[in-house]
Amino acid sequence: MEEKNSERIPLINPSPSINPSPSSSTTEGTASKFQTIGNIIVSIVGTGVLGLPFAFRVAGWLAGSLGVILAGFATFYCMLLLVQCRDKSASENKLQGTITYGDLGYICIGKPGRYLTEFLIFISQCGGSVAYLVFIGQNLVSVFKGQTFSVASYIFLLVPIEIALSWIGSLSAFAPFSIFADICNVLAMGFVVKEDIERAVGGDFSFRDRKAIADNLGGLPFAGGMAVFCFEGFGMTLALEQSMKERNTFPKVLGMAFTWITLMYVLFGSFGYLAYGDETKDIITLNLPNNWTATAVQIGLCLGLVFTFPIMVHPVNEILEGKLKKVMWFQKLNNNDAESSITGLGKLGTYTSRAVLIIGLAVLASYVPGFGIFASLVGSTVCALISFVLPASFHLTLLGSSLSLWQKALDCCILLCGLIFAAYGTYNTIVGI
Repeated sequence: MEEKNSERIPLINPSPSINPSPSSSTTEGTASKFQTIGNIIVSIVGTGVLGLPFAFRVAGWLAGSLGVILAGFATFYCMLLLVQCRDKSASENKLQGTITYGDLGYICIGKPGRYLTEFLIFISQCGGSVAYLVFIGQNLVSVFKGQTFSVASYIFLLVPIEIALSWIGSLSAFAPFSIFADICNVLAMGFVVKEDIERAVGGDFSFRDRKAIADNLGGLPFAGGMAVFCFEGFGMTLALEQSMKERNTFPKVLGMAFTWITLMYVLFGSFGYLAYGDETKDIITLNLPNNWTATAVQIGLCLGLVFTFPIMVHPVNEILEGKLKKVMWFQKLNNNDAESSITGLGKLGTYTSRAVLIIGLAVLASYVPGFGIFASLVGSTVCALISFVLPASFHLTLLGSSLSLWQKALDCCILLCGLIFAAYGTYNTIVGI
């Protein structure tokens, strides 16, 4: 279940093997190298990229660039650690069927490890869902400036729509909207680069006015949290690797994808900050000129995210409904059989839980002061723990006896730095709020 937990569901050649259910453990992967690169990019790149210029404004263009590169390399390395842990566990037949991220937690730490891993994934998905709602709300306020609606008002107007969409059973129905949202992301990035070039040619700013490293070093953890948030989709690692036809080439393919993604992040973050300087807002689309093309891109982004929001909350629903099926009163509604097809009353309970979840997320989103601050908080806490701390600790536990001294030292360094970053980044963000 965990490997579905990313902001994007792979849409290029979705083979049965990319569905990490236990029944797919013996399915041979069919994705080519090119298709896997596409799946990796779609799984990782999301709305967080539009907050990178603000992170560069807080940290400085040089510090921001180094932070993105470091976050990208660390995420890439820890993804490979996760694959090594899965291969080690599979070779020793510690569990039957597909080994998921939660399974690795169970193998290494026991039941607390599984609960911790699933809890962190649950919180990260909830955090990403809240970020979606805040992103949509802030952009709608920017588009309809003459209206008296606040960000919270737009968020609550979306609740009935999102509840209805969450009741649709097939996620494949939302696939075109996911692609549409990605296209709008690219268009928004193109507008920012165009604006940067026009302002540079017109002499509207001087490169000397843009700081390489911010005077306030406290902004560095904030930018680091945003960078980690942008490399989301860590939970898709094992499913992506398993989907490949030539799985032994996954490290090389993953490295190629991460190189391009990291380069794109650095260039876009730098361009956005260079274009707007200290006026850079936490969502770069809010800086776009007030014309019909920029407005169309913003509305397109919002529409795409409205219809892909159910994809974001789907893993949360899976976790909640899995726990719900074990509750006695739900089993009674379902004819005392948790494994049977859900009855009418059972479906009512399921639909109610989905509606309550969305209402709860909307209430939480209404209290978020801004997209940038919240994204950095999520990146500094649960994303850092999922992407760095757990993989390094699992690797040391499962393969520690066979690792060289420098490998153990590197894993320990990642583990320690991840914990320090999570603690200080969380403190720094809360102080900023």
